[in-house]
Amino acid sequence: MRPLQGPSAGRGVGAYARGLLQGLVRAGFDSNLTLLLDIAFDEPALPAGRFKLAGSRRRSHGQLAAYEDAVVLTADIQRIGPDVYHAIDLHLPGRSPCPVVVTLHDLIPWAWGGPRMLGERFRYLAGRRLLRRADLLIAVSNATAEDARRLRMAAPGRIRVIPEAAGPVFAPRQGAAARVKDRWSLGGSYLLFVGALDARKDPRALLQAWRTARLLHPGLQLVIAGDPGRQAPASMEGAVRLGRVDDEALADLYSAAGCLVFPSRYEGFGLPCVEAMACGCPVAAFRNSSLPEVVDDAGILVADGDGEALGKAAADMIREPERWRRAGLRQASKFSWDRAARETISAYRSLA
Repeated sequence: MRPLQGPSAGRGVGAYARGLLQGLVRAGFDSNLTLLLDIAFDEPALPAGRFKLAGSRRRSHGQLAAYEDAVVLTADIQRIGPDVYHAIDLHLPGRSPCPVVVTLHDLIPWAWGGPRMLGERFRYLAGRRLLRRADLLIAVSNATAEDARRLRMAAPGRIRVIPEAAGPVFAPRQGAAARVKDRWSLGGSYLLFVGALDARKDPRALLQAWRTARLLHPGLQLVIAGDPGRQAPASMEGAVRLGRVDDEALADLYSAAGCLVFPSRYEGFGLPCVEAMACGCPVAAFRNSSLPEVVDDAGILVADGDGEALGKAAADMIREPERWRRAGLRQASKFSWDRAARETISAYRSLA
């Protein structure tokens, strides 16, 4: 459960760790769990449960950190003696005396970006090599499972698809527009983007979409929520940049937004889209990777990279908010952490 600690806690892998753990507790599986935490960080907020805690000290910097982590994690597993070890990121043991399950969130360094991802491929080189030793991979989408097969990360028989879900806080929130106005002085309609502004999220297409939508809806604002990341442009030309916000504030932003505009060029799952739909927020996104299976026909998907088409789609959705609100709520209800927990327990039992 190291992703619940440090910077990862505010990212998608942290949301996955929280959602799955809460689902496992609700399923009554908590007495079977031992959570491995990094003693270099404060203990994270955890749900009430009968799980045990175990400590580890692992590295998180330096070129050899992944290999040193693999050695330390091997010793941790030998010390704890579990029936199954579940890695929820690509920090994997060099060897394990028990079966290993790995959640595969995406294969971005290898599936997208070409030469620009050389650094990331080097960073996760050890994880890729060790991934082939895993007994079972849990892919968070069919697209990620197909990438794993195509890139020969695992044989098809060792992959299960278990989608993520939105947390319980993500639901339509009464009074959200008033709270958003009071906190950030955001009045009127706005487009929302959630996530880091790295190259994969295509900030240029985001701005193009906003400019196009403003031609049809003058005064429309663009609001950006989330840690901007190291690759973020210095300026976003008038957009309102809020930085990282907590989940309750984010649910308010979704609930009050005219549309979530999501110009990502590759997603292992696309959690902001499900969170937005769960709050009744329309979703316009590019048609690529996992987004067709996650959004389906509950939003509007346009040709990959076409910012102008994305803006037109967002403008169209703002005109019919109730139609897209109902469609999004229906689609979001198909994703459940309780279902994900049950299917994950089944994966454990197939190996134990």
